Amino acid sequence: MPELPEVETTTKGLRGTIVGLTIKDVWTDLATKDKRQKEAIANPRYFRVFKKEILNKKVLSVERRAKNILINISNDKTILVHMKMTGHLLYGDYKKDPINRFIHFTISFNNGEKLYFSDARKFGKITLLDTKTAHGTKHLNNIGPEPLDKQFKLKNLIQRLNLCINKKIKTVLMDQSIVAGIGNIYSDEILWWAGVHPERKVSKLKVDELKSIFRAIKTILSKGIDFGGDSMSDYRNIHGLPGKFQLHHEAYRRTGEKCHKKGCKGIIKRKIINTRSAHFCSVHQK
Repeated sequence: MPELPEVETTTKGLRGTIVGLTIKDVWTDLATKDKRQKEAIANPRYFRVFKKEILNKKVLSVERRAKNILINISNDKTILVHMKMTGHLLYGDYKKDPINRFIHFTISFNNGEKLYFSDARKFGKITLLDTKTAHGTKHLNNIGPEPLDKQFKLKNLIQRLNLCINKKIKTVLMDQSIVAGIGNIYSDEILWWAGVHPERKVSKLKVDELKSIFRAIKTILSKGIDFGGDSMSDYRNIHGLPGKFQLHHEAYRRTGEKCHKKGCKGIIKRKIINTRSAHFCSVHQK
């Protein structure tokens, strides 16, 4: 699933390509009766309303909130895209990689180009919100603070973690209501860097360990953005190209390999924690 660095990479790409363009057409082949998609374009009835609302509107700006992409258009509406497990947005020439072939939604613009949504498993969510109240809707109102904001300090992290003091740190870091945007990949890498075992309970963490986790969050997420996201699985940027963070994993999906930490003789292990896989060093992560 795309996490904060992948969604931020996509958001930056969209800012440089679709802002200022006018929407001339929209298409989808999705059609479901799943009640969970009642207010999303996968519902044919909703899609008809969605299409009517966005046609001939100009893209004003693009922003990110946690793992959500928000495309603000000129009628005070916002197109929300959540890429879920296998989704990614594409613009222009993207066909070089077969992973990009699962196109289920397109927006056509006045410059002749299109924005495509490729989603192999069809779990992605696309819906329309009122711009002024978007952040107060059920899609966004229960999300924790953005960890890369300058205003997000160590004290803020500690306050958020203390909401789940009896839970395991791996699980808490992935909880979007606690901190925004961290998922399976980056939680593994953060805890490896901080030297903290994923099964440690929040209540048992020492101040120095909390400081290490805080620094790791800032460092690893920024690194993920610098490398254009992680393409170990389906993620591609808007030009259909893979990111490179997967070339720099220290823990995630390195099961059975030697730990890269200098002087450490540990082996990377994998364990299921609350239904999610965790990868960690057997020695230096205490």
